[in-house]
Amino acid sequence: MKFTLQISRKFWAGAALAVTALMANSEALAANNLPVVLVHGFLGFGPNELQGTGFKYWGGFNDVEAHMRTTNGSHQVYTAAVGPVSSNWDRAVELFYQIKGGCADYGAARTAKFAVYGKIQKPAGKCWAADPNNNPNHYPLALYPQWDAAHPIHLVSHSQGGQTIRTMIQLMENGSPYGNEGGGALYTGGKTGWVKSATTISTPHNGTTLRDVIVDFVPKVSELAGDLIQVAGLGGSGNPVYNFKLEQYGLAQGPAESIGDFINRTKGAAFWKLENHDSAQWDLGPDGAKELNGWVKTSPNVYYYSIANHATEQGSFCCNDTDRLIAPIQLSSYQYARTDMIFFLKNTAGEWVVPSILQRGMGSYTQTDPSRVLVDSSWFPNDGVVNYVSMKAPSGQPMRSYNGSSVKGTWNHLGYYDNYDHFDVIGWLNSSSTVYPIYDYITGIVYGL
Repeated sequence: MKFTLQISRKFWAGAALAVTALMANSEALAANNLPVVLVHGFLGFGPNELQGTGFKYWGGFNDVEAHMRTTNGSHQVYTAAVGPVSSNWDRAVELFYQIKGGCADYGAARTAKFAVYGKIQKPAGKCWAADPNNNPNHYPLALYPQWDAAHPIHLVSHSQGGQTIRTMIQLMENGSPYGNEGGGALYTGGKTGWVKSATTISTPHNGTTLRDVIVDFVPKVSELAGDLIQVAGLGGSGNPVYNFKLEQYGLAQGPAESIGDFINRTKGAAFWKLENHDSAQWDLGPDGAKELNGWVKTSPNVYYYSIANHATEQGSFCCNDTDRLIAPIQLSSYQYARTDMIFFLKNTAGEWVVPSILQRGMGSYTQTDPSRVLVDSSWFPNDGVVNYVSMKAPSGQPMRSYNGSSVKGTWNHLGYYDNYDHFDVIGWLNSSSTVYPIYDYITGIVYGL
């Protein structure tokens, strides 16, 4: 009975936003019908991965991309696939060339900065063909080769994908902060007007304390990544389709190499070291996010939107909707995982990392070292992966609450979804009625620009 009630809450939250979206769509479709590119988060995967399972990053056993393509008209919607554990710089590079066409160039200066960890500027084979009739190497086809200021796009992202699209926009418009990157198309700057809007869902704009919680608890990042992939059920250790895409570090995964075999073969590689700040594990923490936000700014040429969510509750002696098996004893000062949170997020979302009682979880984690980002109780509410306080906008950059009108060059915060965990918002293990309205709401706004 409790499970039914919790799903019902999500249904009615989605239904309310669906009505809003339908009202917006009545005018929106006349304004623009620009392509939408979906950009996944940390440990994410593309539409050609996990083949045979029927499971998609965007939707789980639903299909967000297909829904967006056919709802309220016919639309161009594409799903990108970038490095699941790579830095936002590397992911931005891959996203740019994957959309436009060409071969990934990670930049001369940036590569030199991280050469000690094995960085390669132009790894072989990481290319996308802009012209299907001129593709002698049989590269994957670029998503939207005509992309330019006259043919702009909308970007919709989840989790780390939000940091990634911000990084790409910064590089496109302003070039590299490190100096001469060797003339790659991404770094020449001046590409204003190429992105009409950028929407982030559950994005750790200011980092997530989950990174620090996990690094303290499981400091071997390579093993952590492999464990998370398998625990999340993303194909299991025997599935060779899921790929870490780390060719820029000389860590190419064999065509038939399983995740487990790849981790075992590469776990001593320099890329996985915590000192390597050219990786997702650095960018996703509060300190790494602060460093990223120091040079990745909000563009005055783009409409930005953010959506937040949370799935923890304040502790109580009894009778709340938290998982009492995970946290039988609770304090009102802290946050705890709800029973309807996806199972593999519960152990780190609350007061303690379960089964440990020595390592604080996201619901109680603080950090007081003045040389680092300070973390206080405002960071406790979370969706199992990202702190709610981090989802609205990058700290210190312009932000407003969306009121039906959009302002360019500032973050238009669209509100939050209560009782939605990090994967509820992309439809994992949920019904279509709880997830599709989120994307109807977004498109109802961006098609109206």
